[in-house]
Formats: sequence, structure tokens, C-alpha cells
Amino acid sequence: MDTQNHSVLKEGFLVKRGHVVHNWKVRWFVLKAEQLLYYRFEGGKRDSCHRGSIPLQACEITCPYLEYENRPLVIRLKTNTLSEYFLEACSREERDEWAVEISAAVRRLGSGDAPGLSPAVWKTSHSLQLHSVNLSQVVDSMYDVHSGIKMSSHVEQGSTYMNCFSGSAVVDWLVFTQLALTRVEAVTLASALVDEGSVRAVGFKSVAAVRNAALGEQFLDDSTALYSFAESFKKRGSLKSEKSMSAVELSGRVQKRGYLIKQGHNVKNWKVRLFVLRSEPGFLHYYNPSKDDITPVGGFSLRGCLISSLDDNGVPSGVKGKVQGNLFKIITQRDIHYFFQAPTHQEKMNWIEALKQQT
Repeated sequence: MDTQNHSVLKEGFLVKRGHVVHNWKVRWFVLKAEQLLYYRFEGGKRDSCHRGSIPLQACEITCPYLEYENRPLVIRLKTNTLSEYFLEACSREERDEWAVEISAAVRRLGSGDAPGLSPAVWKTSHSLQLHSVNLSQVVDSMYDVHSGIKMSSHVEQGSTYMNCFSGSAVVDWLVFTQLALTRVEAVTLASALVDEGSVRAVGFKSVAAVRNAALGEQFLDDSTALYSFAESFKKRGSLKSEKSMSAVELSGRVQKRGYLIKQGHNVKNWKVRLFVLRSEPGFLHYYNPSKDDITPVGGFSLRGCLISSLDDNGVPSGVKGKVQGNLFKIITQRDIHYFFQAPTHQEKMNWIEALKQQT
């Protein structure tokens, strides 16, 4: 999947919403000077001819785009013909990198009326540089099972909201952990988390505040204003019931997220999955990025696992079908063999290093 084409500015997996049928499918995207090409990826290999393209001349980019409840990592592209494209990345960092690269390509085209990156991204990036705050690290700290913010169920106007916390609890926690020096500064930081899509308003009071953000009240330091992590929001009856998955194995701190191609166990086909590596305890979970379900479709403990890089020359034992390359393998304590392909050689080595730290 590595490329020798120097005209390629960036490439990688994104999840794209369909135009006619609004389902989500993983596609391989290639950013060039004047357009964003996308390819179907099936059977462990990328199609040789592209399946569509997005013209970048005068393209408008909105990032973050927060209209999808269970997809907080979406970018919206609106072309000069008013066609809209919705693309989801695997992480906040990857989403913002795509937004910056696409915006730079739009600007280089030299269109005087190209709006480029939306004010939302500029505002978030500017505040991060100004205060030297890493929003990803703040969210990871909030998730920490031992020292993070405590979640509970709340009832508001007859509706039950699960895995929530109040606005004042967020402010208390940010000040207590010294991530903010004052409550005013904590509200500013919490507003950035809402704006960036990591935290969302889930109650009537907090949702109203977000809608009236122009009045300067996007986040409320209020014990009756309810918020939740975007990935864990549950309003009773609004989402599918959780699959049986130990709360302990999902409690670890997220160390790495990304798309990998995984070989199936029963049917030996290759499919793109979103992988999340957690520590303390060390677990690797994988999700179907085409689905809105926020629970893993599988996962396993990394304790005692053997992780090894595989040679791309020929087909290693246990690997079926034609593959693109960048192969590696995990053997669990129960002697279950997992085979993966990474998008690039560097990404393969990054995954192997991160995985070995959790074994």
C-alpha cells in the first residue's frame, strides 16, 4: 500500500457515507493536488482503478462535523457544485491531519473564493497552540479508570441518561487535576472538548446551551447540565444493547487507534477493521467501522502474546488469498493466530512496537 507516486499528498483509510444509500463504507483515499480519489478495498487488496473523486477547487471543509451522534470524527466536504461528502477518520489526530492537508491543497489551487478550513478547526487549533493543551491527552485522562471523571446515570424530565457527568463535575475535575487553574479556564477547556467532539451535551439544559453558543454559554458549570463522552453516550432504548464484554478489559487507557486489515477466522477473507489498543490491562479490540455500534465485535488480551513481523515475499503459512503486504501476526496464549495487514510499512512497525509494550 506504499506508493512511489510523488504527486500523492496523503493517503489512507477513511469511512465514507454513501450518496444514494446513506450507509458507511471503508474506502482507501488518495489526496492529490486537485482532487481526492477513493478506491474500494476488498479481499486484502485495493482496486486498481478509482471508484470516485472529489474535486478540491473551491471546496469547503467543516471539521469537526458533529451532526452524527455516534461518529464524532467526521469531516464534511462541500464542493463548488454543492455536492457534500462525509468522511470519518480513525482518531482525532488523523481527522485533523486530513483536514489540514485537504485545506492546504484547496489553498494551493489559488481560488480567491475558496473558504478552505472552516472556522471551527482554526479556532480549535489556535487555542491549542495558545495554551499548549493536548485535547487528546485531556480526554484520555478523563477516561482513566482510577483517576478519571466518574460517570453515573441521571434522570432529566423523564428521560434516563447513562454514563453521564454534570458540567460542574467536569469543571471540578479539571481544576482538581490542575489541567485548568481556574473555573473560568476549565469552562473554556471543556467548551473546546465539546467543540472538538470528544464530549457532547446529552441533557435538555446542556443541549440548549450548545445551541445558544453564540451567546457565550457553550459549556455550563452547572450540576444539572449533563454531558457524556461522545463514544459512550447512551440514552436508554436509543442504542443497541451492549454485547457481552468485560468492563475491565474496556477500562484501560487508549494507547493507539487505527485501521488494519484483518483475516477472518472461519471465512479466510480480509476486512478493514478499526483497532483500539488499551493498556492496564492490555487488550486489543476491533470494531466494524461501517456500523454505528460503539461496542467491539471482538478482542483479546495481549498478556503472553507473541507478535511478529511477516515477510511479504510469497504467502506465509496461515495466510489465505492475495494480500497487499505489510503483514504481521499475533499468537495469543490460547494459541489463536491472528493475521493483519497495515496500510504502510511504518505503520506496521508502529503497531508491533505498541503491541509488544502491552504483552
